[in-house]
Amino acid sequence: MERNLTAQMTPTSVDFDRPGKQIGVFHVPLSSHDDAWGVIPVPVAVIKNGHGPTVILEGGNHGDEYEGPITLGELIRDLDPSDVQGRLIFIPAINQPAVQAANRVSPIDGINMNRAFPGDPLGTTTRQIVAFVNDVLFPLGDVFIDLHSGGSSLDIIPSAVIEPGKTPEQHAANVKAALAFGTPITVVIDNRGDPRTATASAALAGMTVIGTEMAGGGTVSLDALALCRRGVRNVLAHVGVLSADVAVSPETESRIYELGPRAHVIVEDDGVFEPMHKLGTEVHAGELAGRIHFLTQPGRVPVDLHYRADGIVYGRRQPGRVRPGNCCLVVASPYESKLI
Repeated sequence: MERNLTAQMTPTSVDFDRPGKQIGVFHVPLSSHDDAWGVIPVPVAVIKNGHGPTVILEGGNHGDEYEGPITLGELIRDLDPSDVQGRLIFIPAINQPAVQAANRVSPIDGINMNRAFPGDPLGTTTRQIVAFVNDVLFPLGDVFIDLHSGGSSLDIIPSAVIEPGKTPEQHAANVKAALAFGTPITVVIDNRGDPRTATASAALAGMTVIGTEMAGGGTVSLDALALCRRGVRNVLAHVGVLSADVAVSPETESRIYELGPRAHVIVEDDGVFEPMHKLGTEVHAGELAGRIHFLTQPGRVPVDLHYRADGIVYGRRQPGRVRPGNCCLVVASPYESKLI
């Protein structure tokens, strides 16, 4: 019933079962002051040929993360149906209002799409878009690739991301797909156990799931974009949708890390953040991580911040201005699970 309601409320101009290449939109209703019966046109594309798995590729979940949407747009234009064995479903700018606004969250309802799954076909705009992905697309998929970057507020080491699997078999498949992407480091991220992310919901739907974090800072990183272009094709070759000759072996074997419960350094003061280390630096719990300066109170001594875990500096806040509750640093620790 939920899936039928979602499909009825968000009609699409593509036929997911038709062979060939189609580029179109699905329409999310938006009744606003200046357009009573308007819609939001969200881009979607399908390339289908032969027999093979269905891979859903998502970019633009956050509107200020660019390497993923660029990579997916290139694949939509460049791939011929004859290159594909199976089906590729592209949603390259899924959070269309946020992408248009270059904003992490939707300017319409202020919701973070990656904390809105499984969505609601009768909810706000973001929840309706999410419901289309969750109710209509996920049941079609075998593999889900969710391309993220650090966005405007974080700079992150470019990496493939392992979504913890719901079974040992799914977890192993997720690990293999992430390692196939071919980044120097691969990180297990469960978003503190939050089940409302796209990758967590895709895992619940039974798919093999891979995510990424491709640099950040609200810009396009040339190095991260090159990794993303190569990595997506590597995963598509790994699952058999593209021929193996498109895959590029990484220069070095990927090291696997995880974000544990003490990975994040959270600030409790209102001021300006000074980091102590560059990304990739090996650090230890208790070590000085940074300082908070109080520029309009020159007599006030800065507040020291300390790491809470051993590992490497994986992510660092991009804007210097901080307020209580901001995450300033993220430490990735060596992954020691036996489920690999």
